[in-house]
Amino acid sequence: MADAAVAELQQRIRDAAAAQRALRVRGGGTKDFYGRRSAGDVVDTRAVRGIVSYAPTELVLTARAGTPLAEVEAALDEARQMLPFEPPRFDGAATLGGAIAAGLSGPRRPYAGAARDFVLGVRMIDGTGEALAFGGRVMKNVAGFDVARLMTGSLGTLGVLTEVSLKCLPRPAVETTIVRECSADEAIRRVNEWGGQPLPLSATCWLDGRLWVRLSGAAPAVASARDALGGEEAVDAERFWSSVRDHTHPFFTTLHQQSMPLWRLSVRSTTPFRDLGRDQLIEWGGALRWLAEQEEGDAEQARAWAAAHGGHATLFRASDKSAGVFQPLPPALLALHQRLKAALDPAGIFNPGRMYAEL
Repeated sequence: MADAAVAELQQRIRDAAAAQRALRVRGGGTKDFYGRRSAGDVVDTRAVRGIVSYAPTELVLTARAGTPLAEVEAALDEARQMLPFEPPRFDGAATLGGAIAAGLSGPRRPYAGAARDFVLGVRMIDGTGEALAFGGRVMKNVAGFDVARLMTGSLGTLGVLTEVSLKCLPRPAVETTIVRECSADEAIRRVNEWGGQPLPLSATCWLDGRLWVRLSGAAPAVASARDALGGEEAVDAERFWSSVRDHTHPFFTTLHQQSMPLWRLSVRSTTPFRDLGRDQLIEWGGALRWLAEQEEGDAEQARAWAAAHGGHATLFRASDKSAGVFQPLPPALLALHQRLKAALDPAGIFNPGRMYAEL
């Protein structure tokens, strides 16, 4: 069934390339808001689904791209394993291929790794309709140019993912979360100090004068760290971290309900807090700042501030994307992106303009 679905996708892509007709690659549609708007006929990948293989003792899972993320996580949970990068599930309809194509990672990212760090290999269909395989299903694998990781975060602009192999990790034996009252400046200072110590940190989040710190690992290590850091032990911590991961926390839902733009700033973790006149939620030990846009000119201000602190700013969610979604690329880097696009999608049919107008 899955092979037939892949063959059908291949033929559709060949037809679109011959007719120079744009295609909009889509899984569960949970991240339709992310990136620039792109036109084209929808290519639904959900027919290409199912777990191909899972070897808990090898910490490797391979599944087809249209497999619901919930199905993948349920299989891992039975073996007390997890996707360490905690991809956002949003409304629960997310697919594995969509999670990899978006390349988004959740609260555990700075302590476990990003999505691309766990991609071992992929199967995909390029812009000519040819089925290709890169990487493999083992952790020790060398396959030349790392197209598997290149596909992570490409938003479907380079090809259609049909299969993904991922490294998994065991679930921590114990997890607990402590909460303490403090300013944003103090929170940033503390989490960076703690990050340099042998502490079992697995997530941090500051919001509205409160710092949340998750500790994960062996029971003695977690207990020792909890005593050393102090603070109040959180009740229903799992729900809190899920709300941050999936953007169901009131910080995110209120902005969405009010149609207020949401910015995602990636900066050095030690970057001092700056009151930009908007609500902020700070994750990743200070390296990820979520901002609510409230005034005209915020795009330039946010991007200039992020660039000055070694990072970039993304207009994560907005009804008006005329300011552009991603940080503008320097000419040399843009040229490299264009060459990659031309190599894998010569007719330019996959999600045209989804990342940048020039792609």
